Amino acid sequence: MCDHHDKLRSNNKDLQQVEKMFDRREFLTKTSLGLGAIALGSLLNTDKAWSNVKNNVNPDLGMFSRNSLGLPHHVPKAKRAIYLFQSGGPSQLELFDYKPKLTKMIGQELPSSVRKGQRLTGMSADQSSLPIAASIIDFKQYGESRAWVSNAMPHLSGVVDDICFIKSMQTDAINHDPAITFFQTGSQQPGRPSIGSWISYGLGSDNDNLPTFITLVSKNGSGQPLYSRLWGNGFLPTEHQGVQFRSGKDPVLYLTDPENYDGHDRRKMLDYLGKLNEIQNDSYGDPEINARMSQYEMAFRMQTSIPEVTDMSDEPDYIFEMYGEDSRDPGTYAANCLLGRKLLEKDVKFIQIYHQGWDQHLGCPGGVLNNAKKTDQANAALIKDLKQRGMFEDTLVIWGGEFGRTVYSQGKLTATDYGRDHHPKAFTMFMAGAGIKPGITYGETDDFSYNVVKDPVHTHDFQATLLHLFGIDHERLTYKHQGRRFRLTDVHGHVVKDILS
Repeated sequence: MCDHHDKLRSNNKDLQQVEKMFDRREFLTKTSLGLGAIALGSLLNTDKAWSNVKNNVNPDLGMFSRNSLGLPHHVPKAKRAIYLFQSGGPSQLELFDYKPKLTKMIGQELPSSVRKGQRLTGMSADQSSLPIAASIIDFKQYGESRAWVSNAMPHLSGVVDDICFIKSMQTDAINHDPAITFFQTGSQQPGRPSIGSWISYGLGSDNDNLPTFITLVSKNGSGQPLYSRLWGNGFLPTEHQGVQFRSGKDPVLYLTDPENYDGHDRRKMLDYLGKLNEIQNDSYGDPEINARMSQYEMAFRMQTSIPEVTDMSDEPDYIFEMYGEDSRDPGTYAANCLLGRKLLEKDVKFIQIYHQGWDQHLGCPGGVLNNAKKTDQANAALIKDLKQRGMFEDTLVIWGGEFGRTVYSQGKLTATDYGRDHHPKAFTMFMAGAGIKPGITYGETDDFSYNVVKDPVHTHDFQATLLHLFGIDHERLTYKHQGRRFRLTDVHGHVVKDILS
């Protein structure tokens, strides 16, 4: 029995010693990192730099991301970006990719030498015929760049010399959800961080009172559904997820104080909650605890900043006229473009605006014209507005969808109507602003707008180029998750240097 008690006492002493060592190691680790951060803050001697450091913790490495990630990797051209995502797959044949030879081939079968056995969707794979449908919307050349733009985009035609059209886009997915997910996250499978989340994680915020990454989904849109995971943080810390702004009384859900509850009450609650979470963090060391507290504090500051930035009463009439009458109606695409400009002025780093309805399987000409009417004026106005405010040179503007449309008609082909199916192997996007060559057309498709014949640009190439403009090497911005280092561009992609100024 004595031997048994002696053994227990010995084991207890060993456990106590291990616990003391752990406590000492924990103390030294925390204090060394804390003192290092304080020293860095004093050397930088700027509130913004200190804010960037303290708000960008890399839980993977246990160090501040500005140091451990070495970001930015090179001098950035873009301080901010606004991505105008046209959900559904806009038809390049009705908008930008002019193919005059098709008018002589209307109704003829798409040659097998052009199709090359490429995959078709289930919506047209069983068609007995794949008849060629030339666009019935007229095209003209505009500007000194002589860019081809259809009559569907009369306002955009006035700013073509500020734009780089990429007519050789290619992607991997042929159906909407995986294709949109691929563009937004670099993977067809859900669960990866979105572009804005990667930028937030890598570069942090330039505004302490607004999120780094904001999403606007335009109202009155129909078509394919959009899921919040498209602007989600995936496996990155939760403070890097996109914050969705909505039209109406409460732009951000759950931000308004309950009735008879004022800011002093909320401040007290957050202070007490912060103390509790500090204890929790000391016990468990879970980085999500600090991430959640960061979100609480941001929400508190947003109670003041959101009403200010969403207030349109200070915008003069000529601005509303520039963006179009819809810009007076909160939540429309035009209003969201105007709000996007206001957010850019507040140094929000990444803004994503979604417009739904570009999925024209039937009634393609009418559908394209309808969507262009809702978006064209605002697209052009945004570029003009940024230029007149001196923001265009360091703001990146992106326009595009998840894929393009087929040259053959889905469904019945008539002289005035036809449909087009999904086509991932050749479509058009455009970029403008920070670091992009203005007034150029890059890439080329064949006479059927079915295959890229010059300078292909893959989705990962586009993503790599976007990150490059922010000063980020896409191969070096990684995050370790489940034993593997992930990145936005997965395992390939290159910067398209020929479109850079």
